[in-house]
Amino acid sequence: MGNSALKAHLETAQKTGVFQLTGKGLSEFPEDLQKLASNLRTIDLSNNKIEILPPLMGKFSVLKSLALNNNKLTALPEELCKLKKLETLHLNGNHLTQLPATFGQLLALKTLSLSGNQLRTVPTQLCSLRHLDVVDLSRNQIQSVPDTVGDLQAIELNLNQNQISQISVQISHCPRLKVLRLEENCLDLSMLPQSILSDSQISLLAVEGNLFEIKNLRELEGYDKYMERFTATKKKFT
Repeated sequence: MGNSALKAHLETAQKTGVFQLTGKGLSEFPEDLQKLASNLRTIDLSNNKIEILPPLMGKFSVLKSLALNNNKLTALPEELCKLKKLETLHLNGNHLTQLPATFGQLLALKTLSLSGNQLRTVPTQLCSLRHLDVVDLSRNQIQSVPDTVGDLQAIELNLNQNQISQISVQISHCPRLKVLRLEENCLDLSMLPQSILSDSQISLLAVEGNLFEIKNLRELEGYDKYMERFTATKKKFT
């Protein structure tokens, strides 16, 4: 991509606060973007070949939405965690194995998509994020869900297509969790905490494609309580 094309994009972005450059084969984050650090609200660089995000990421003080789906990122810089206004972060289809230690500083974050990465655990940093609504950790390599998950504030947690065989009973203590997706994992029925059914806020539990038949789930104690929440929620939306 030529400099003149990039310049045109930058000029548009200066007026709109939106910089979108997808599927252009970019191998690095455009450094010229930092000229607009104080007025960009949206950056979308999905479907490129970016391997590293530079420390200058921390300068985008009004950034609300950042999308870098389908790039080649293996790590995120600590500086990214300075983005106090960031509400939406899409990093699907990269090679991330973990999140920065300071990730919990992204206090405005509402939506986080990390589908199709190489995470092996549910990052504990997510539990500091009080405004988090939706977390997508599907298609990773997560094998168990730890006790810390009980502090997660999310409304929806997607763990589909991992290798999960163990779930902490603490998941039923999540204060706002309504939707829990666990399809296509390695769960035995005995490893699914019954308190999810009998004693949680969860009103949609998706568990198809595990090591048990759905009809056996219906025989568990607490299933009728779960169905009450499920039906009440469904009525609300119809």
